[in-house]
Amino acid sequence: MAVQPVESTTSAGVFLGPAAALSCRECGERFGLGPIFACASCFGPLEVAYDLPTGDPEGLRKRIEAGPHSIWRYAPLLPVPADVADKPNLNPGLTKLVKADNLARELGVTGGLYVKDDSGNPTHSFKDRVVAIAVEAARAFGFTTLSCSSTGNLAGAVGAAAARAGFRSCVFIPHDLEAGKVVMAAVYGGELVGIEGNYDDVNRFCSELIGDPLGEGWGFVNVNLRPYYGEGSKTLAYEICEQLGWKLPEQIVIPIASGSQLTKIDKGLKELIALGLVEDRPYKIFGAQAEGCSPVSAAFKAGHDVVRPQKPDTIAKSLAIGNPADGPYVLDIARRTGGAVEDVDDGQVVDAIKLLARTEGIFAETAGGVTVGVTKKLIENGLLDPALTTVVLNTGDGLKTLDAVAPTTGPTATIKPSLDAFRAAGLAD
Repeated sequence: MAVQPVESTTSAGVFLGPAAALSCRECGERFGLGPIFACASCFGPLEVAYDLPTGDPEGLRKRIEAGPHSIWRYAPLLPVPADVADKPNLNPGLTKLVKADNLARELGVTGGLYVKDDSGNPTHSFKDRVVAIAVEAARAFGFTTLSCSSTGNLAGAVGAAAARAGFRSCVFIPHDLEAGKVVMAAVYGGELVGIEGNYDDVNRFCSELIGDPLGEGWGFVNVNLRPYYGEGSKTLAYEICEQLGWKLPEQIVIPIASGSQLTKIDKGLKELIALGLVEDRPYKIFGAQAEGCSPVSAAFKAGHDVVRPQKPDTIAKSLAIGNPADGPYVLDIARRTGGAVEDVDDGQVVDAIKLLARTEGIFAETAGGVTVGVTKKLIENGLLDPALTTVVLNTGDGLKTLDAVAPTTGPTATIKPSLDAFRAAGLAD
């Protein structure tokens, strides 16, 4: 039989595709679809619950494969209206899954190594995925301004998406971000506000603004729209499995900032299994952090269930969230799947950026250096099996974090314009 999307609605007549309700991750209480993010009973985080299309996995698979070359091919599995692809948006997704044979040889991986390179998105990071979903929720709820607290990539993604969709934007960042990310966030013409402090200070300010009349009509993509925003990360799981021939990866290494990306990738994998789109088999999820901001890694290694906040001090500023909201859920997933959470220092991050660039021609930002560096460390420590199919995420473009590699990267030599000078420099062989 043909697969039809299940359209659900709130009492206010808001349609968000198969999204049926918001459900508390802690107590399970359900709420109508709306711009809320915390359970009224236990204050637990809310996430989207669905009425997903069932009964015809082959029909659904064919429908997806015939869909748009963007995340909207998965619209039947997302909290978006059925006509989402016809609306003005940046159409992110369907980025390359690179078979990284050269890197595999360097690391000793024999089971197949892939890099999911999300630097190919419109603003060159995975944040375009989550913002695209949040924009649809903002439209549905009648918001006029898009906003966020950001470590950089999200600010640019919100600015670009708002410009394309016709929203006003006003985004907030720590005052000391990399210059490239500041420029990219500002160029789209929205308002960009630097806050004196780190990301956690910015996030607290935004939470206060939401509760103030000044924030009326504002959709904060990673606060009051967070349940919808987070669902965009599932599309990474969908794409990886489709690009692997509708198979689950046996191991996947994911960077941790708030932890939402990792938890939603796991959710996406479980949904594909439940829908019969992939064969149910074990998979391991590994989390990657920078040593200078590694609260989840520290908790995992200590065997704790509670993540103790840290003050960030790392070049990997896109991951510098000292109090990650989804940290406890990351611990649960790593332990449930037989994975781990590991960290690397700044020197190892830089080395990994260069290793990926040298072996595969992919220039990753610092978060990508963290995932590659952690993958190397996991193999060396015997925690990641080199004989299994492994996917490593690169979530952003290295052009955004040039400062990380600039001090140790430059011309091999500077010579006079003559062949003799070229030979004298030892470059002729």
